[in-house]
Amino acid sequence: MDSSSLPPTMKALVCPEAGQPLALQVVPTPTAVHGSVIVKIIGAYFDDTIPFILSGKGPFSFPKNLIPGSRAIARVAALGPDTTSLEVGQLVMLEPFLRARDNPRVEILWGIFDGPTPASKKWAADNWSAAGYAEYCRAPLENCHALDERRLCGSAADGGLAYSPEDLLHLPTQLIAYSGLRSVNVQAGETVLVAPATGSYSGAAVQVAVAMGANVVAMGRNVAELKRLQDLFPGRVSIVQNTGDVEADAAALRRAGGEIDVYLDISPASANDSTHVRSCFMAVRQYGRVCLMGIISRDLAMPYQLAVWNNLTIKGQYMYEREYVQGLIKLAESGALKLGREGGVEIVGKFKLEELDKAIAASRATSGFGKLTILAP
Repeated sequence: MDSSSLPPTMKALVCPEAGQPLALQVVPTPTAVHGSVIVKIIGAYFDDTIPFILSGKGPFSFPKNLIPGSRAIARVAALGPDTTSLEVGQLVMLEPFLRARDNPRVEILWGIFDGPTPASKKWAADNWSAAGYAEYCRAPLENCHALDERRLCGSAADGGLAYSPEDLLHLPTQLIAYSGLRSVNVQAGETVLVAPATGSYSGAAVQVAVAMGANVVAMGRNVAELKRLQDLFPGRVSIVQNTGDVEADAAALRRAGGEIDVYLDISPASANDSTHVRSCFMAVRQYGRVCLMGIISRDLAMPYQLAVWNNLTIKGQYMYEREYVQGLIKLAESGALKLGREGGVEIVGKFKLEELDKAIAASRATSGFGKLTILAP
């Protein structure tokens, strides 16, 4: 099937510019060009931070006439002329981290952020300003990943895992955590400290670490949510409440985890004043590894001498490598990485593009680990 067989127009949610709300519009259906495919959106994840990002008050800039929504599950509807591995009708996952082919230092978050440089901003505006809050989407080949639908969505009698396509929408969130864990070479049998552990990304880190064969120490302020994570993975997750007492919390982490091999941090901006970073550094064993993936804006509050004496490896990790995407998909297709209700993930609402206000309300009311709000054109 080529682009000419698609309807000439489609519905999409468009943000004309920063500070203006999303508006439902009828726009031309995109056509496939070199390096792309056209996909029909099954469902796109609606993040509760989207209204804030589009307000222009945060750190993210984006092109005019933006169509957000690059974390999505879709079907291939039309192929570009240089497509070699995808077929029309194939189930795919879309994710947002996009690098220029001729200069990998030019990076954007497709449908969210046009990057920090003039080159990245021009590239996004000229090519990738439209993502998945629409009926159809032109997706970069590099960001369109084939899924084994028979295995993931087939019945148990046929050897499948019986997930719905919407259940698979948690994969792009889990991908962030998987990237951090892979980047510091987490091994089966190791102990991973995740703090904080009850957000959408950090809670996913607990899921992924368990799937990779690690034991987890989960730290946070919300004891009820910590216990929910612990109950999901009996015998694999220990929990520690963040009390704000640096020394006492570090001691509690060591008691809970014993030899902590890895500390993964995906802190939100609201954790600027939290004491947990220092406590966690103090709890990691000698020759341990630390991976920083959060968006804390203040300087790192860590014990310098302790990091030296303990020979700690400290690594920053922004987004992920392509091989990590394939690794995560394989982990899910193997059955080791749990999705849907078995993994503690609930679809709290599925809304049409015309029901944007309901999607915003649902996402705000149910933010945190394991809550999926979906726009389903």
